[in-house]
Amino acid sequence: MQQKFSLVFKDVAGDSAPLTQIYTDLYITEGGALEVNQEHEVRHMETASRTPAAPETTITCEDLFKSDPRSPEPIRLVLTKGVAGVGKTVLTQKFSLDWAEGRANQDLQLLFPFTFRQLNALRDTQFSLVGLLHHFFSPSKGLCSFHQLQVLFILDGLDECRLALDFSRTWILTDPTETVSLHVLLVNLIRGSLLPSARLWITTRPAAANQIPAECISIVTEVRGFTDPQKKQYFRTRFRDQSTAVISHIKSIRSLYIMCHLPVFCWILSTVLQKLLEQTEGPELPQTLTQMYVHFLVVQAKVQNIKNHQGAELHWAPETREMVRSLGKLAFEQLQKGNLNFYESDLSECGLDTAVASMYSGVFTRVFREEAGLYQDKVYCFIHLSVQEFLAALHVHHTFFSSGRNLLEQKLHFKRKPEVLHRSAVDQALQSQTGHLDLFLRFLLGLSVSTNQRLLQGLLTQTGSDRTNQETIKYIKQKLNEKGLSAERKLNLLHCLNEMNDLSLVKEIQKNLRGGRLSKRNMSPAQWSALSFLLLSSDSDLEEFDLRKYQASETAFLGLLPVVRDSTKALLIGCGLSPHSCGPLASVLSSSSLTHLDLSHNDLQDSGVELLCDGLKSAPCRLLTLSLIGCGLSPHSCGPLASVLSSSGLTRLDLSHNYLQDSGVELLCCGLKSAICRLETLRLSGCLVSERGGAALASTLSSTSSHLRELDLSYNHPGPSAELLTALRDAICRLETLR
Repeated sequence: MQQKFSLVFKDVAGDSAPLTQIYTDLYITEGGALEVNQEHEVRHMETASRTPAAPETTITCEDLFKSDPRSPEPIRLVLTKGVAGVGKTVLTQKFSLDWAEGRANQDLQLLFPFTFRQLNALRDTQFSLVGLLHHFFSPSKGLCSFHQLQVLFILDGLDECRLALDFSRTWILTDPTETVSLHVLLVNLIRGSLLPSARLWITTRPAAANQIPAECISIVTEVRGFTDPQKKQYFRTRFRDQSTAVISHIKSIRSLYIMCHLPVFCWILSTVLQKLLEQTEGPELPQTLTQMYVHFLVVQAKVQNIKNHQGAELHWAPETREMVRSLGKLAFEQLQKGNLNFYESDLSECGLDTAVASMYSGVFTRVFREEAGLYQDKVYCFIHLSVQEFLAALHVHHTFFSSGRNLLEQKLHFKRKPEVLHRSAVDQALQSQTGHLDLFLRFLLGLSVSTNQRLLQGLLTQTGSDRTNQETIKYIKQKLNEKGLSAERKLNLLHCLNEMNDLSLVKEIQKNLRGGRLSKRNMSPAQWSALSFLLLSSDSDLEEFDLRKYQASETAFLGLLPVVRDSTKALLIGCGLSPHSCGPLASVLSSSSLTHLDLSHNDLQDSGVELLCDGLKSAPCRLLTLSLIGCGLSPHSCGPLASVLSSSGLTRLDLSHNYLQDSGVELLCCGLKSAICRLETLRLSGCLVSERGGAALASTLSSTSSHLRELDLSYNHPGPSAELLTALRDAICRLETLR
């Protein structure tokens, strides 16, 4: 194991380096949800890049299996999630190496690291657990019993699993020597039927996290990649004297800076910037994602061209050009199928001969890597999903302008007008509920820019000047004004305009902001989306967002919903919101940074609050404080709110000046008595509470599960207060303030 993990590829061209020398600590947090995160991982990073809404529990690699002193249960299964390229695999390698060399986790007698890529190759084979270990780890052949041994199994890359892990219908297996199908063996190992004393560590991308039942998992952790200080340290190490200028440039371009959470992206970006800084004085550095990936492709092609053609100036050698196009075809076809890993048969279908590829275009092992599986079955993947999306966009662009064939519609167009291709791409991307084509669309539109086409001259067919892009830009602006389009899809269209170097909408908003004229203007949906894009592209942490600073209207709220989502505290007081606003707001609460939300003095009514409660009950919701003063609520709202109290971490709730009455308060008390309820402050000023409601609250205060410390019943008529005073004197009661 020391030999296997002591060296890692510093870059995927084949250069290796000692793991202990190049390893940089990653930011790992404890806690998280298992719900499917269906958004594009770039959007996931954009949200995560904001200042955390609440203090997060960080955990080191060495402490993953250390038991919590407050919990009697040992940690059996750790699920670690993280976006592609964030460093999950290297993390497992570092853990394994530290154990093998005696630096950490020496309470483990045995450690068996597997990848799902390896296991996929055996999906049609039967094994016992003992037989599987003997197959992979020859030193274990004398091992037949695990009695009194502390064992850890590492299963890396659940999102790549091609085995049918059915936890509801798979029969129970307890004998480690019994031969079964591999999926039966894995299911029983994960749920603890087989070898219940063993520990497991499973890594996955967020979208696949819910494949493991929650009851099987001890803790969920998340690898966030590089923090902002770690990003700076990485670039200081790579650029030394030029690091200040490089860091300043990267920070000025939000889309690049966000992607730098990924170690692999930092490497790609450094590769490009180092070459540009070496070649010219005062070079023009990449301003967009597309431009950066174009430079990356050109740099790699130039290195290969010089290597094969005795230092000649860059021209796309036939074999290099063919290789790029074949990789593009593979990237697009596999992207359509949702595949990130491919086999030799997939390569052959795209005209890729791996032997020829390694001879003529070894440089593209930097873009494309292979991992040896069992029985010489090799698994291939691009070094990051974004590289696959870029090459897929390159293939679609080249195919259309060289043959007239639109791969997105499977139609032939003889005139080959750019706007025809771009419109179909925009339409398809907007139809996606998950945004899985968002980055592909940014790249495809970015490739139409003349500066990018000049860099790829000899590889791409030229499509005219930037003037020809105006039809596409006009179409995108029309889409931005359409009703029914989600705020997230609109935000991506703004990114697309940025890739096409069209900043007209953003500049218009900046001008209006400087003039202080937003609150008086009748803004279009496109303009609100542009303001949202502008605020999210700034380097401010959005600690507090007050909608009234811009415009107190429902239209403004819906247009700025992504900003609300990424804020820590949202003040939406008296903004003319209706029940119509509550559905969209509820939909973002499950992935929002919000801890404080003030919706006071909006006519939300019972129907709106019921919609809002659906979002508040979602496990990932971080909201701690909710204010609904004067929102036109009746006792009917109290049932859904009680359900929220018994299933969330809400600590402060203000329902003052609503017509809740005694029946509503009684419903709220059902939630307050829940063992899960953490509410500390409840304000019911002016809610028509009488003696019956006061008695219900007194009973709640006397409950051992109540956490209430502050209760506001001012401007109510609870009648005799003897029961409340008795509750206050009760030793169990935690109440400190009663109004």
